[in-house]
Amino acid sequence: MTEAASAAARRVTPAADTGPPDGIPRAGIRFDEQLPRRGVGFTLHGRDGVAFRFDPGALCLELVLTGGPGRLARFESLHHPEDLVRWAEFSRLPDGLDLAVTPEDLPAARSLRNALYVLAADRAHGRPWDPAPLATVNAAAGNAPLGVRFTAAGERAWVPGATVSQLLSTVARDAVDLFTGPHAHRVRECAPDDCALLFVDTSRPGRRRWCSMERCGNRHKVRAHRARGAAPEPAG
Repeated sequence: MTEAASAAARRVTPAADTGPPDGIPRAGIRFDEQLPRRGVGFTLHGRDGVAFRFDPGALCLELVLTGGPGRLARFESLHHPEDLVRWAEFSRLPDGLDLAVTPEDLPAARSLRNALYVLAADRAHGRPWDPAPLATVNAAAGNAPLGVRFTAAGERAWVPGATVSQLLSTVARDAVDLFTGPHAHRVRECAPDDCALLFVDTSRPGRRRWCSMERCGNRHKVRAHRARGAAPEPAG
């Protein structure tokens, strides 16, 4: 195992099972029908049961929300073909994708997802690329992506007959664009040790630390407030 792979394994495999990290779905992603589907992220659940919205900022990182390697495998969301179809419907991909998925397609989706997690975590922490997940992403990106076309009304539409191979190629190419583009240095992991969520910091100052201000950001404020209250009064 390479040094980078060893570091990645340590990141995702704890010494003991201490329960799910905050911010990772306990039972998969919740698809909220009451909210607009595109561009607003997904509903996630912390271990305290509190739901919150999270937008990782990139299509490839949206796939990472469905689970991951090591300890993150317990949060697997891609159990059945309809799970991947559902994810695509709620992702930032445009509407109208008619995706055909079979059970045999799911291992490839999970493999790409796991590779993306390792690469994004390495990018967030300034570690060198691990060759194995890099090869997985490159292999997927080398396939034909989802096809698009103009309609008679002059609108954009997907080419019928979309396959999982095309979907994964589109996701992998999004990762290539992210990791080689202007926001590559802004891939972050949420600051608390008990949150493994990854996101692209697209804020103007580039100082975003939290997956969500209503979640980890607020928890940090509460802890800081309690710490100030416990501090001893200065001597007079």
